[in-house]
Amino acid sequence: MIRRLARENPTWGAQRIVGELRALDIEVSAPSVRRYRQQALRRPPSPTWRAFLRTHAPDIWAADFFTVPTLTFGTLYVFCVIRHDRRRIVHGNVTAHPTKDWVWRQIIAATPWNQHPRFLVRDRDAAYGRDFVAKAAGLGIRTILTPVRSPQANAIAERVIGTIRRECLDHAIVLNERHCRRLLREYIDFYNAARPHQSLDLQPPDGARHSTRRRSNRVVGRPVLGGLHHVYEWVA
Repeated sequence: MIRRLARENPTWGAQRIVGELRALDIEVSAPSVRRYRQQALRRPPSPTWRAFLRTHAPDIWAADFFTVPTLTFGTLYVFCVIRHDRRRIVHGNVTAHPTKDWVWRQIIAATPWNQHPRFLVRDRDAAYGRDFVAKAAGLGIRTILTPVRSPQANAIAERVIGTIRRECLDHAIVLNERHCRRLLREYIDFYNAARPHQSLDLQPPDGARHSTRRRSNRVVGRPVLGGLHHVYEWVA
């Protein structure tokens, strides 16, 4: 029982565990708790990175870049901002020249009416600029920088980017920046409003879609991205 309490509550000290066990009518000494607690805790009692992300999910957004080749062998840079709690894509845009001023304009566009996260997880890409952390702090956003070459530390953003590639951009030959932006915005609208998400009990990030069944018993499919995906609804 001591090992279980220590594993499930790594921040509890020996006296705290003694008190919890006493509430269960289990009498044990503090030295015994310390001994078994040390055996149960194979790592430091501070919360893990995964625990931090899970605990603060409603307050965390993630940002990241990914590249898209064009028909003329150019390179476009897609910038996305994602909420951790609902996996919602808050903002997305495309540029061929990702300067620090452009990136900051995207942050401003993603946080209208003072709707900003408490934490923003991002990598150490130079495109953000050296003054990004200070400017974000001015908005009340604490920037969390991931370790070098550790994409797993920004796993939510990486997962969403992979989804955008597999379900949208991998199926299109991007002509230019304008074309890529149109594809991205249409897919983001579909992703947020209609695409089921496994971690959300197969609901889309914006919440459950409500489509009342009609007497006609007919279902129609609305094409998305030229028929690459469809949204199905009962006929009104």
